[in-house]
Amino acid sequence: MKIETVGFVGLGLIGGSIAKAIKAFHPEIQIMAYMRTADTLIEAANEGTVDIACTAVDGQFAACDCIFLCAPVATNAMYLERLKPVIKADCILTDVGSTKTDIHERVTALELEEHFIGGHPMAGSEKTGYANAKPHLIENAYYIITPSSKVPQEAVDLFVPFIASLKALPLVLDYRRHDFITASVSHLPHLIASSLVNLVQELDGADELMKRIAAGGFKDITRIASSSPEMWEQICMTNKENLIRVLDCYLEQLTSVKKQLEEADGNGLYRFFETSRNYRNSIPDSSAGPIKKMYAFYCDMVDEAGGVAVLSTILAAGGVSLKNIGIIHNREFEEAVLKVELYDEASYEKAIALLRKYRYTIYER
Repeated sequence: MKIETVGFVGLGLIGGSIAKAIKAFHPEIQIMAYMRTADTLIEAANEGTVDIACTAVDGQFAACDCIFLCAPVATNAMYLERLKPVIKADCILTDVGSTKTDIHERVTALELEEHFIGGHPMAGSEKTGYANAKPHLIENAYYIITPSSKVPQEAVDLFVPFIASLKALPLVLDYRRHDFITASVSHLPHLIASSLVNLVQELDGADELMKRIAAGGFKDITRIASSSPEMWEQICMTNKENLIRVLDCYLEQLTSVKKQLEEADGNGLYRFFETSRNYRNSIPDSSAGPIKKMYAFYCDMVDEAGGVAVLSTILAAGGVSLKNIGIIHNREFEEAVLKVELYDEASYEKAIALLRKYRYTIYER
């Protein structure tokens, strides 16, 4: 078996990025796609990402050797029913959902286990939609693969190297273990970030002073709270048992910290911060986790007219595209005036080298 035609149901941030990666590394592969937003599908076709724009999930998908289900988690099950009567005998069905138990159970109920290899690219952004899709989004990111119990090993042996060829890091896991791990390292952090933002909003005064002086650290740890509410509602509802389990553990830990504060237990608090620091520092910066690394540094400069424009011009002339640049008004944990954010590691390193060449003082985190 060889992958010559790939189908996509849904073409948002993740689906669009995978499709673009396939076109970048395997231009000979034909891509057909369906999505509800016709304008986006036309855009993808005009860009050359999609070869065949489908108006429905129907018999056209019979030509596919592999089909990626990239619609919202709760919607993918509906498309499984539509695809069952049309796919060929050796077609691989896969998905990109952040939870796996729900889709695996649906696959079993529909007797599609011989086709299904679950997938979860642990990459993403607070931005959504095809407009933000990039061929390098899954590069060096773990791509969890959860084969069903009845899928042929030869299909797994074909799919795993295919994912690796897109520069992702495939990791084969049981789908139940996947859901517990992601509840801890991906889903819980989103709940915490959102709850922290909501807490500050509730505690803030009418003058919104908390919002105004929020330090860079607060913005960094709550950045993922800007993600799609629809997506995260579905993720939480399809992994609620695991999420409740890890939430109980987290609440116990917070209760313990509260008790240490009440009892003025300085030694206990020290150990709390020390163990978290040591474990956090043991995680390599290159770790391909579910929350993508932010490529940002801080830059000192004199507050004068045109200063930011000069810095931007230097980077543009050097071929570096900026993702974001902003003045740091609260420098409680930052030493510099500007925060400069780049899209990837190569741009990050090139920008630092360029600015240091022009004798800017740079602080890396």
